[in-house]
Order: sequence, then C-alpha cells, then structure tokens
Amino acid sequence: MESDLHVEIAARLKRDGQRYTRNRRALVEILRDTKQPQAIPDILRAKPELPQSSAYRNLTVLERSHVVRRVITGEDFAHFELVEDLTQHHHHLVCSNCGRVEDVEISSGLEQSMEHALDAVADQAGFTTVSHRLDLVGTCRNCA
Repeated sequence: MESDLHVEIAARLKRDGQRYTRNRRALVEILRDTKQPQAIPDILRAKPELPQSSAYRNLTVLERSHVVRRVITGEDFAHFELVEDLTQHHHHLVCSNCGRVEDVEISSGLEQSMEHALDAVADQAGFTTVSHRLDLVGTCRNCA
C-alpha cells in the first residue's frame, strides 16, 4: 500500500513536470503518518533537518500537483494534509482561537444525507458537484 502511494505521487508530480525528491517524499511521509493536518512548525519539528524555505517551496509544488491540500485556519500558518483521494474522505473541526485542526469522520448515513442536501443546492444553482469539503469552525475543548 505504501509503495502504491509513492508510485501515485511520483506519477502526479511527473505529470506536472516535477520530480519526487527526497524532501518531497519526507513531507509526504510526515503527512501520511499524522492523524490531522500539520502546520509548517509541526512539520519542521518532525523533520528538523528540512530547511523552512524548502518545506514551503515543496509543499507548494505538492499542492499544485494535487498531492497535498491546504486547510485554512484562523492562525498564522495554514495546515497541510494529503488529498482525500490518496487517503479517505473526512471533514475537519477547526478551532478559531488556537488554529488546531482535527480530522473527523461521520457515519455513512449522515454523509449520504449531507451529499443529497448539497446536491440539491448545487442543482438549484445549475452547478455540477465533483466533491465537497466541510470544515466546522468553532472553539476546541482546550480553548473553551
């Protein structure tokens, strides 16, 4: 499974005219191994030998190649995670106070109900839906 992930990522980067370098692979492995999206400081703590400028530059390339997605929070740093088609569909709880981002999965029944409601909204607007993302913004337990 892990080698399939790396093969797919290498193919995406190649289609974008990029190589799957050692630093990009390290970033992917950090994001793969964590339970929630990571901010740059968290990534750099996990891989201290990675220069900050390299992390930013490589995350931008990975984002453009549809390997990584940026989760916007209220804090100074965006958070990053692997795109859902490389992992699994989920949503986020985002603390507007501290910027913490937590992955949350909902039951398949609730997900299906939400899909139907979102499809109805899209249909009314003449919009074709490809996927959806849901981030609940509020206050986490620690900040409450």
